[in-house]
Amino acid sequence: MNHFFVSPSQVREGQIAIEGGDVNHIKNVLRMKRGELMEVSDGTGSRYLCELECMETETVFVKIVDVWEDDVELPAKIYLFQGLPKGDKMELIIQKAVELGAFEIIPVETRRCVVRIDEKKADKKVARWNAIAEGAAKQSGRGVVPKVQGVMGFTEALNYANEMDVCLIPYEKAKGMQKTKEALQRVRPGKTVAIFIGPEGGFEEKEIEMACGHGAFPISLGKRILRTETAGFTVLAVLMYHLECCQELPCST
Repeated sequence: MNHFFVSPSQVREGQIAIEGGDVNHIKNVLRMKRGELMEVSDGTGSRYLCELECMETETVFVKIVDVWEDDVELPAKIYLFQGLPKGDKMELIIQKAVELGAFEIIPVETRRCVVRIDEKKADKKVARWNAIAEGAAKQSGRGVVPKVQGVMGFTEALNYANEMDVCLIPYEKAKGMQKTKEALQRVRPGKTVAIFIGPEGGFEEKEIEMACGHGAFPISLGKRILRTETAGFTVLAVLMYHLECCQELPCST
């Protein structure tokens, strides 16, 4: 079933007005007809089963058939701070991070980043990244569209993460899986979690020291060196498993 996102203001009593680029997609790509069903999310946790009523030039009106609360979101909000990678890897990282439950993605310029975003092209780049996030949210049945922030410097990113409950930073020199296990167990439903992933070449030691000074926990992801696009997926997958287990059974202390 086709899935669309709207803002809460587009949801009216018994009806939803779909606007923007989805109008062309519904009309000219999907060629949907009156009476066809679709799923609509308002980005706040509510999903609607809807029936297409009518189409105007810039708006598609759908009738609400059923309403249910989302149970697909992770019970903790995970913020992925991703060091800018080379090439088009960021697009893959955004897509898969959304599928794995990330709440927000923050591109970060670190000292070893090869890529530097041209300020003149930054807005278009971020808009494309957000479009990729929306597409991944639709494909994976998310109830919200994770936001991709504008590129931050490392210090700015640490300051942004300051108010979060847990901050994890995978680092190849971190020792001991027991300490990693203990750090991961600090993540509980209702918490906010920052994950810092370095670019190709990883973090410099001074950056790790800065992160630790802001309360980050260096963790190991095992004996092998993971690529930048693999490291974030690994932490997200582990946390997804951990948090969804917590929903079924109380987290062990």
